[in-house]
Amino acid sequence: MTTTNTKLQLNWENLLTEAVTKPGKILAAYSLFHNYSLANAVLALIQCEMHGIQPGPINTFPGWKALGRHVIKGQKAISLVMPITRKKRDEENQQAADRHASRFEGCFTRFVFRPNWFVLSQTEGNNVTVATAPDWNAERALSALGITRVEFATMNGNAQGYAAPGKQIAINPVAALPHKTMFHELAHVVLGHTEEGQLSDDEQTPRSFREVEAESVALLCCASLGLEGEEFARGYIQNWLGGASIPEKSAQKIFATAAAILKAGQEKARQKGEEDTAT
Repeated sequence: MTTTNTKLQLNWENLLTEAVTKPGKILAAYSLFHNYSLANAVLALIQCEMHGIQPGPINTFPGWKALGRHVIKGQKAISLVMPITRKKRDEENQQAADRHASRFEGCFTRFVFRPNWFVLSQTEGNNVTVATAPDWNAERALSALGITRVEFATMNGNAQGYAAPGKQIAINPVAALPHKTMFHELAHVVLGHTEEGQLSDDEQTPRSFREVEAESVALLCCASLGLEGEEFARGYIQNWLGGASIPEKSAQKIFATAAAILKAGQEKARQKGEEDTAT
């Protein structure tokens, strides 16, 4: 058993660009690796393509062993992103903390690659049931996220929907793409944008990365579930970016938010032996 030098760098902006600019990439990644975070699903698919590995379910070495399969000799592991949480010292008490190693205040999380996973095609042994992507249900997602859908009550006919304080969203009954609008508004809530007041999605909305983040989440969700709206979302994002690039921090938040929304609406059943490494 060996590991592979993937030459991947943890650059969330580049990963987001890779995901949204290649049609079918997100849908394929989500369909194959739905038990993992969306970022890791895309990473897994990229590495399969890079190294000529037939895409399929992934698991760790002991995970496959538990299912009665073993990794074929010479196969190289693929790397996924793992969150590592560390405690951090309060700067004002740095010297005291040095003298008393147990005195820490706060923590921070960083992400690192770990080459611990193998694809089904890299193993042999017992037959396993390949789980299909679970059904996604909007009402299940709303309930899990603690978000309420309320009656659309704005006189602005251009508004497709809006998100409001109190974890509420409303969708225009005649919205062009109601599912995309719903993902967009869910994203505003999950991202915390509604803490700053009601947001209305129309041409009068001030230019802001809030719109870029929310629409990027909508794009990822639509693409993952094979729903219409990707091309419209790309145009909307580029309009608000105005030639700028999505900041690294925003790209990371976009992936995490899309993963949270997708997971919230999924059926709970999972295939035995599979792991969730959400980032």
